Amino acid sequence: MESCGSAHFWARELVKFGHAVKLIAPQYVRPFVKRQKNDAADAEAIVAAAQRPEMRFVDPKTEPQQARAILFRARERIVHQRTELVNALRAALYEYGHVVPLGISHIKRIEAILDEVGNDLPRLVQEECRDLLAQIAEKTARIDDKTKKIGEMAKQTDIARRLQTMPGVGPMTAMAIEAFAPAMGSFRRGRDFAAWLGLVPRQFSSGGKERLGRVSKAGQADIRRLLIIGAMSRITWMGRKRIVDGSWLARMRAKKPRMLVAIALANKMARAIWAMLAKGENYRVPALAMAV
Repeated sequence: MESCGSAHFWARELVKFGHAVKLIAPQYVRPFVKRQKNDAADAEAIVAAAQRPEMRFVDPKTEPQQARAILFRARERIVHQRTELVNALRAALYEYGHVVPLGISHIKRIEAILDEVGNDLPRLVQEECRDLLAQIAEKTARIDDKTKKIGEMAKQTDIARRLQTMPGVGPMTAMAIEAFAPAMGSFRRGRDFAAWLGLVPRQFSSGGKERLGRVSKAGQADIRRLLIIGAMSRITWMGRKRIVDGSWLARMRAKKPRMLVAIALANKMARAIWAMLAKGENYRVPALAMAV
């Protein structure tokens, strides 16, 4: 079957009748469609794609996985809506000469501008700005509620608890991996999982000459973004205190740009996550693991 919106539901239903279901990503079916697109051509393309020996299939998701994914995406959607409101508020103030930096952390500064006695903002503008502030506060409360719910769910599953033993992996990242990632048995090694996330460079190789570009960004964007954020937290001024002198991370930080180091570290984190879940083990510090 082609992996569409309801494909995981129908896959579970067909499994109940004893069928072996394989889902194919739409981008892998498209090259096999001949000329016009219709139901018959799509069915023929799915059959042709499924017969290819090198075809990659999508593992059907369970009901709990889909539920966690919906909760995660709902929180992300509200965060985007809040960002839109904050930018609209900053734009309204900017038209009257008040420049406010980017970020939700500067909301207090905006409130101070509106509360200032004798400010130069028209009354109508002040009312609209306060209305935007009320909407932002409402979105923030909903985000906090969903964040708390995700944190509570992360304490209930063994996989999420095991993932959080790794530095840089919190409840949000653990739940994203549990919701969006397939079983680690689908990957032969950690490098395949990192490539599935898109934490590998784009290739422009030809004629035996290897040319590597920036990160491909062709994989699972939610997990990749959270892993990079977690890796960045390990190389900032607070995380640097825990970096062992002479380690791989210390050597990378000394000679490479910070973002490049964060992406390289996220790649190593992805490989370690594959090993942890494939072997059912908690995170072990590399130096201590080598000593053992």
